[in-house]
Amino acid sequence: MKMNTFREEILKGIPDELPQARERDNRVSHAPKRKDLLSPAEKELALKNALRYFPAGMHAELAPEFARELHDYGRIYMYRFRPDYEMYARPIDEYPSRCRQAAAIMAMIQNNLDPRVAQHPHELITYGGNGAVFQNWAQYRLAMKYLAEMTEEQTLVMYSGHPLGLFPSHKDAPRVIVTNGMVIPNYSSQDDWERFNAMGVSQYGQMTAGSYMYIGPQGIVHGTTITVMNAARKQLKARGLEPSRENMRGMLFVSAGLGGMSGAQPKAAVISGVVSVIAEINPMAIHKRHDQGWLDEIHEDLDELIPRIRRAVEEKEVVSLGYLGNIVDLWERLADEDIRVDLGSDQTSLHNPWAGGYYPAGYSFAESQEMMAAEPERFRECVQASLRRHAAAIGRLADRGMYFFDYGNAFLLEASRAGADIVLEDGRFRYPSYVQDIMGPMFFDSGFGPFRWVCMSQKEEDLAESDRIAAEVLRGIAATAPEDIRGQMEDNIHWIEEAARNRLVVGSQARILYADCEGRSKIALAFNEAIREGRISAPIVLGRDHHDVSGTDSPFRETSNIYDGSCYTADMAVQNVIGDAFRGATWVSLHNGGGVGWGEVINGGFGMVIDGSADSDRHIREMLLWDVNNGIARRSWARNDAAIRAIRREMERTPLLQVTLPNFADPEVVRQALGE
Repeated sequence: MKMNTFREEILKGIPDELPQARERDNRVSHAPKRKDLLSPAEKELALKNALRYFPAGMHAELAPEFARELHDYGRIYMYRFRPDYEMYARPIDEYPSRCRQAAAIMAMIQNNLDPRVAQHPHELITYGGNGAVFQNWAQYRLAMKYLAEMTEEQTLVMYSGHPLGLFPSHKDAPRVIVTNGMVIPNYSSQDDWERFNAMGVSQYGQMTAGSYMYIGPQGIVHGTTITVMNAARKQLKARGLEPSRENMRGMLFVSAGLGGMSGAQPKAAVISGVVSVIAEINPMAIHKRHDQGWLDEIHEDLDELIPRIRRAVEEKEVVSLGYLGNIVDLWERLADEDIRVDLGSDQTSLHNPWAGGYYPAGYSFAESQEMMAAEPERFRECVQASLRRHAAAIGRLADRGMYFFDYGNAFLLEASRAGADIVLEDGRFRYPSYVQDIMGPMFFDSGFGPFRWVCMSQKEEDLAESDRIAAEVLRGIAATAPEDIRGQMEDNIHWIEEAARNRLVVGSQARILYADCEGRSKIALAFNEAIREGRISAPIVLGRDHHDVSGTDSPFRETSNIYDGSCYTADMAVQNVIGDAFRGATWVSLHNGGGVGWGEVINGGFGMVIDGSADSDRHIREMLLWDVNNGIARRSWARNDAAIRAIRREMERTPLLQVTLPNFADPEVVRQALGE
């Protein structure tokens, strides 16, 4: 499509004349049919809600079409209005805009919907089975038009994918404020989500999908790499071995999920230097990751795969093996064959167990999808039976020494709800969350989290320069870093130095790096200087995963190592968004839902466009300081030792920062007072 046509299509928004009707394109992965939960009155309401985007003269033709979509797919996606132009992040100057910040946001939106990046691109779902950017294509068109027209004196307000409108504001205000799924708590069950989404009044934004900050699988790779490496080190230490990269060679890591969580696991395992076996039930998902180079081999026959695993372990290969089949069958076979599995996890989208996040053993992919839509209660029973088998097989291998960790996708939560034997007598799970054992105490408490940036030129050379700058900054910080964070610094320097070689980019020219407040601020300021001097040719978008020090309140994941009873509160995430909004964020987002599901977590995120200006310098200094230290302060108040040390260091660096620190009660004094 010609450039002028692309610009014209953006500025047109919802067209005055109806585009041609179109069928679903079967060359891309599609979301499964959703459960039919709406009453006749609610279906009427869903149709009325969809038609309000269009003038009355179009309703006679659109109403039956939207009714068919609701019947056939459980949602109204408005396929007719999907644009004809290619969906990918273009260089910032190719977007029609009156404001460079808005152009950058348009690029981020299109990256989230790029078929190379998105899980179900035509249903506007980026990852996790239901993590949506918009609910329908009318919302996409309208939002892009508003962004193209926006000035620096306006703010676009987004209600669960719906563009409420452009409102007068001012230059230092956020350009976009996003909320997703912010339903009243008593109406936040999984069936509530299905109902509200089908009616077109709410959506699940996941973490970075509905906040326009997803950077493809790379984002999950880094966190998974850190987790796998440190889990391997824990295993080696437990066996009395040196936790070196050489000793990691030949260790076996087994998990599941190459679709909803982007296929990060095999790439992370290769970077970590171990043998990995990852199961995936969806043929399209496993072949996509293999074609992208994120998975080395595909196997469909367990009789052939088992000896391949033995050979890879024996020869200490660094290889990722994909199993096209059900993870339960793989776990049970590994247990039966008495194969020593060193590390185990699961990255299926179990926050979405009844609508495509998990498929039961004993049924094909197609059979499961049919049952999911036609017999939802039977499907639920089959999933829960499968989870019980799943947990039992893991238990057999754990009893032989495997270190199993929950990746925060609700595996342990849903397995416990299914009645699996994974809950101890005191109510705790038999296996730790990766946050409890690794990410929380080793990284989040010290202020380290998934800092991201995207080069708006979309030039490889700009990304390469940003990598060089980030590595240089980190080496400078590491030279005087305290001993308790030196290991984190070294791992991240290694990551950024190897990033280009590992071909991590899918979609936009983006990078992720785990950094603390000092690292994020100094890297961002160095980027801004490079833009100012022309060493980087265009603005950069700064952001992070919501899965971070401060952005997320989630008792079974991000805040699972908070033990003062506050892990079920969401003050931190909400405060984070509010504080970022008035300290310089270009856009902010607040979501019900995230890695462990709707009703289980509150997520807060941001994006910041830096353009080489003095304003960008100011926003970096003011906002990044708050964005990180809000979480460290909360974690220190929970009596987390590493967080207390981290916030003390920050108060020394920042005289205006004063944080309330906890006093520690003598356990014996407490017990005596309670008469125990």
